[in-house]
Amino acid sequence: MAWRIGVDSGGTFTDVCLFDDATGRVAVWKVSSTPADPSEGIARGVTEGLAEVGAAPSEVAYFGHGTTVATNALIQHRGVKTGLITTSGFRDLLEIGRQKRPDLYDMQADKPPTLVPRDLRLEVPERMRHDGSVEIPLDEDTFRQAVRTLRETGVEAVAVCFLYGFVQTAHEQAAARILAEEFPQAFASISHHVAPEFREFERLSTTVVNAYLGPVMRRYIGRLAERLAGLGVTATPHLTQSNGGVIGFGQAARLPVRTVLSGPSTGVVGAQAIGRVVGIEEIITFDMGGTSTDVALLAGGHCRLTGEAMVHGYPIKAPMLDIHTVGAGGGSIAFIDNGGLLKVGPRSAGADPGPVCYGRGNEEATVTDANVVLGTLNPGFLLGGRMKVRRDLAVAAIDRLASALGMERMATAQGIVSVVTANMARAIRVISVQRGHDPRDYTLVAFGGAGPLHAARLARELEIRRILVPRNPGILCAMGLLLTDLRADFAVTRLAVLAPAALAGMRDAFRNLDAMATEWFDAEGIPSSNRRTVRTVDMRYAGQNYELPIPLPEGDIGPATLGVLGERFAEAHRRMYGFAAEEDPVQLVTFRAEASGLVPKATFEAQADAGPDATAAIVGSRDVWLPEAGGFTACPVYDRERLRAGNRFAGPAIIEQMDATTVVPPGWVGRVEPFLNVILEAA
Repeated sequence: MAWRIGVDSGGTFTDVCLFDDATGRVAVWKVSSTPADPSEGIARGVTEGLAEVGAAPSEVAYFGHGTTVATNALIQHRGVKTGLITTSGFRDLLEIGRQKRPDLYDMQADKPPTLVPRDLRLEVPERMRHDGSVEIPLDEDTFRQAVRTLRETGVEAVAVCFLYGFVQTAHEQAAARILAEEFPQAFASISHHVAPEFREFERLSTTVVNAYLGPVMRRYIGRLAERLAGLGVTATPHLTQSNGGVIGFGQAARLPVRTVLSGPSTGVVGAQAIGRVVGIEEIITFDMGGTSTDVALLAGGHCRLTGEAMVHGYPIKAPMLDIHTVGAGGGSIAFIDNGGLLKVGPRSAGADPGPVCYGRGNEEATVTDANVVLGTLNPGFLLGGRMKVRRDLAVAAIDRLASALGMERMATAQGIVSVVTANMARAIRVISVQRGHDPRDYTLVAFGGAGPLHAARLARELEIRRILVPRNPGILCAMGLLLTDLRADFAVTRLAVLAPAALAGMRDAFRNLDAMATEWFDAEGIPSSNRRTVRTVDMRYAGQNYELPIPLPEGDIGPATLGVLGERFAEAHRRMYGFAAEEDPVQLVTFRAEASGLVPKATFEAQADAGPDATAAIVGSRDVWLPEAGGFTACPVYDRERLRAGNRFAGPAIIEQMDATTVVPPGWVGRVEPFLNVILEAA
């Protein structure tokens, strides 16, 4: 017997999913997160989860982990004191950026804090040209003195980013050598290791973010590895990347910038896998946790992969799933703004003290408190009875807010839910309507601890008529860790016109990328039969500022390759922009190789149809305040564990399980499909 474990550590709860390779058994567990040291909550969750299934730590064959440590450190600006050494004349590029305001029409908008203050940004004489030739050799003595200066100031990390360092790496390689000699204790972030691509500001920003987060992630990973070893887990641990794949702890410690979307990316992977087995490919994922909500759009069963994104105000050039995040979760705090209006989030009560109903000292009403008052959440306990809640405290908090607003208690509680629903609807419109997709053509896949609780109201707001609630929605991100492969991405920028003269450079670029991929495969111990590599080229018309990723045709790179790339680019350009400029020259910009190491995954088994009668799953009734019904309405409460394939039911109803609660308002009907996912449809 061998167990595969996926652990997703969120801001409020830590979710554990266990899968038995031999029997196909899936078990889930959930514990409160420990923000001061997330590894403590993970160790407790793993220990309790293994005890629940009667397994020993030595039986764990795979351990995958998704974390928000890097994300939270960046959001809260709790990285380390960082120094930067760059080419003479470019120390202020980090602060100047692209000279764009965060919001074009908001004169009061603030730029995010610069991660390296000006006195810690040092310059050295050196200059590479765009073609890789040397204009000014690196002054190694000056660089050595710059390292000593930063060491004396007490920095923990040093970022090195030279102009055109991605074209010719000799100067940065020499800098890395000197840095190791003079300041071996520092976390070194060298631009051609972190982001070997063009666009100087974005590459610089990515290198600095990597340095800023490096020691934080290195310490966290070290503590977690020690805790797992102390438990007796001998399996090699892996961490999720922003691209949905996983990497070893060692690589994650060296490149923490690639983990800034570690947590939410596996939820998208899990939703993609469930959609595939159910036969639904057009999906909008809705992952609502305790602190934030993450949404993504999957067209044809695939989530768009982007090579560059703005993460909490900082440009990052790293492969990541196209996920949009807003500060709307169960712990989001409701408050009255300066105009006397009710607002919700992004400030969150987190895991400690948590919502008022947890009874840990918080007195500000949250979304969870509103749901407890409304009766949509169990007024007595959560986590299947393991976590008691205090409805009286939640009522008192809502009453205080209602008094300040001059509103009734239930109207205030429902107002909190309505405001947070509007916030989440706005996030979904960003990834759908604003990109030419009609959300009515998609199925909303609701997961996270609070996703199913709010899904129907959100769907109605967007006129979505079908919702899919996975079998274990509260731990889908953890389950996604058991459904993904090992993955690494490699890239190099080489500007060239799409013409026969570019063939030699293309062959050389992909030869180097393939060599890097092979080195990674060997380091991860992936057998040749489980190795997959996908090669793409970022292309654009000459003069354009943005590129489109185009898959490289299979086989040797030759004259026919150019024709296929040209046709594929024209087709992609028409699809994105509505036209193709057939006569304009096309440029090849960045060459990419996506290496995947296939690993055994959890599987889903279809269940026999048990018929439509779902009354055996009813375990009680609860009065729930439903605006659709005009007030309190008696709702049957279904135990999700007792629902069987083929069962049908109609709203109003509540479905409870250990990791989530699903609200089925009037006007919705539900059915349990063969893989035990619940599908809700507007009547």
